[in-house]
Amino acid sequence: MPLGPVRQVAIVGTGITELSRKSERSGLDLAAEALHLGLDDAGLTAGDVDGLFTNVGYPLSIDYDRMAEAFGLQIRAAVQTWSHGRFVGPALQAAAQAVALGTTEVAACLAGVSFSGLGMVGGADDAEGLRQGGGSHGELPHYGMTAPGAGAAMAFRRYCERYGVDPALISAVPIAMRRHARLNPNAQMTKPLEQADYDAQPYIVEPLRRPDFALLSDGGACLLVTTVERARDLRQPAVIVSGMQGLRAGRDEFIFAPPGLGVFTQGDVRRVEDHPVYAMAGLSGPGDVDLLQLYDAFSPNVVFVLERFGFTGEGEALDWLQDGRIELGGELPVNTAGGLLSEAHLCGWGHMAESVRQIRGQAGDRQVAGCEVVQWATPFGDSTVFTKDR
Repeated sequence: MPLGPVRQVAIVGTGITELSRKSERSGLDLAAEALHLGLDDAGLTAGDVDGLFTNVGYPLSIDYDRMAEAFGLQIRAAVQTWSHGRFVGPALQAAAQAVALGTTEVAACLAGVSFSGLGMVGGADDAEGLRQGGGSHGELPHYGMTAPGAGAAMAFRRYCERYGVDPALISAVPIAMRRHARLNPNAQMTKPLEQADYDAQPYIVEPLRRPDFALLSDGGACLLVTTVERARDLRQPAVIVSGMQGLRAGRDEFIFAPPGLGVFTQGDVRRVEDHPVYAMAGLSGPGDVDLLQLYDAFSPNVVFVLERFGFTGEGEALDWLQDGRIELGGELPVNTAGGLLSEAHLCGWGHMAESVRQIRGQAGDRQVAGCEVVQWATPFGDSTVFTKDR
């Protein structure tokens, strides 16, 4: 039987729990609250949900089937990826595609994250480095790279040496994220961070200091996805999923670097990419974006996303983002809730919730004036564009 017509898709509800460094609550408990908040936000009930999509499961979170059982959901389309934050975009895209094709009517994108229950991330006992070919973040124990930060630092060092830029300039990123977090009452990190504070922090893997590393967090988040037609009858303004492109992989790709600049890449030639996400969303290019949300597991990710998606030229982003350009009121605000560096590490769902708030005009003191186009983008190449319903 042929597929039916593709339906336009919108985000209609969002919920996020209290965020903390360590909570006594389980991942299931956090997911339950996030779902409840999302349903209440949209004016839906648990009986309306027939799709379940997540990018994290055991041991960081609760698996999709246990969530469905515990919450009494009747699910007819589910996706759970390998438990890594990089799959937040693909998980949301899978939900959007399921709604667009009619395999689900109301999809819950849901996660209850408990980093405190996971224990140490990285180190000699971390199983990631034992994977064939090395760990998923570049962990190679036989080279002394036993934690994700090593790969990020090496890629950034190579970038700075290639383009002759000062790695100390990266301080502008965590300083900007902290300023945004201080306007977010739910953020983990609200202590001021200025240049002298940053310079006083120790190197974790040189040239990256402690504020350049994502937080470990406990919390839950939910986004509800349905058709635009149904969304317009619900409680909140519809946030349209206007365009998307998928996660990249291959010999030129490394999780913490642009194409061709990865620590395992033999060549040193950068590839000019085509980004269908802009045309699909009806945009002329990155200049139409009002707010950029990106996966900031490490500060250099901001540099690499800006260049990968054409916001700046090759080798120009680190200089470009200085002087408040990525802060509220700047030319291109980035991660206005504080991101992984200062809000919390909810594997990317906090960024998605903030995207919705900004387009609705509900971000309070963090609100970007006239925000109608928000882009989610990662150094891994995937992207989703959200736009205001017109």
